[in-house]
Amino acid sequence: MVVIVLTACPAGLRGHLTRWLLEIGPGVFVGVLTSRVRDLMWDRVVELAKDGRAIMVYATRGEQRLAFKVHRHEWEPVDVDGVYLMRRPADESARPADARPGWSRTSRYRRARR
Repeated sequence: MVVIVLTACPAGLRGHLTRWLLEIGPGVFVGVLTSRVRDLMWDRVVELAKDGRAIMVYATRGEQRLAFKVHRHEWEPVDVDGVYLMRRPADESARPADARPGWSRTSRYRRARR
């Protein structure tokens, strides 16, 4: 089983993928491919994606039974003790610029209880 998710990719790439996969939603393609065809298709996706982004998830042997390939995406696959996870980069806007230990109201309550 192969799942490919495209974001901001040319329509020609979407048309190319519909030859082998079913489009179940805008930019989401699903199907069953051999490993050779899957690798050739991923090369084609990288070649035609231009400024777009692509993620491919496919079945493989192992404990997790799946693997990831990413092209121009902010999330990246990371091996953590033999298990692949998708790491999202830290969002700098979520933490205030003047953040320091004890800046939140909760941390002040905890400090007061001590």
